[in-house]
Amino acid sequence: MSLDHELSALKSRVEDALQGLLTGGGPCEKLTESMRYSLLAGGKRLRPILTLKFCEAAGGVMDDAMPLALSLELIHTYSLIHDDLPCMDDDDLRRGKPTNHVVYGEVRAVLAGDALQSAAFELALSAPLPPDRLVRAAGYLARAAGWAGMCGGQELDTAEGSDRSLQGLTLINDLKTGALIRAACVLGVIAAGGTADRLSAAECYGLHLARAFQIRDDILDVISTESELGKPIGSDVKNAKPTYAGVLGVEGAGKLVLSETRAAVSALGPFEKNGFFTDLATYLSQRTY
Repeated sequence: MSLDHELSALKSRVEDALQGLLTGGGPCEKLTESMRYSLLAGGKRLRPILTLKFCEAAGGVMDDAMPLALSLELIHTYSLIHDDLPCMDDDDLRRGKPTNHVVYGEVRAVLAGDALQSAAFELALSAPLPPDRLVRAAGYLARAAGWAGMCGGQELDTAEGSDRSLQGLTLINDLKTGALIRAACVLGVIAAGGTADRLSAAECYGLHLARAFQIRDDILDVISTESELGKPIGSDVKNAKPTYAGVLGVEGAGKLVLSETRAAVSALGPFEKNGFFTDLATYLSQRTY
């Protein structure tokens, strides 16, 4: 099966599972509607796909890892809702649609993000896995999403006086973007009960894949258009935030994408069947949206 076909099949599988979430109604229908509005707005679904494929590669069953995979998408969605708020990036377009706070107001958008995060852990802990794997996975996910991961990266990205050198920029993105992508890879191996060397390899792959992904994002913010990306371009420039393209230039940033992609592929040794991950890394390094 070609990479395009496999990605399409996996994405459809994830989309179908997401459609079944948050459907219970209840006393806060507008809040639930707001949560589903952003959760079902589309996207690459890269994080859940990585979890499912790493579970399979480590000898596990994809269906058993699905709750963990979906939990990552809930947390990612919450982070996007909050990232778009006026107090953060103040963006009004996400995935080609008005952002959550534009449609539902700032208060409900904040609450929708908060509720998605708590729902993510409720979902993750429902996975049909041995208790020790559940605890390990939930702990890793909590660290990746919290002050030592995604939230910490957002703090560094928005705080005055943060290190804006290339090293500082890499730290910000390793936390803000990279933590959840690493978690996606690692949670799949945890779900399968994978060996220590496979856990380490998955984490290393996720680290370098996320770096290449973010650098390519920065390049696209320069060379692409709002209609192609489905979101505003130039937000970081508007907010005086450094980017890889700004620090290194588009050509220099492109070289770094290739270097990080090679590093990601080199980490895959403990996985005998790694063609999907190799092809995915190459595909993401060349993506146009």
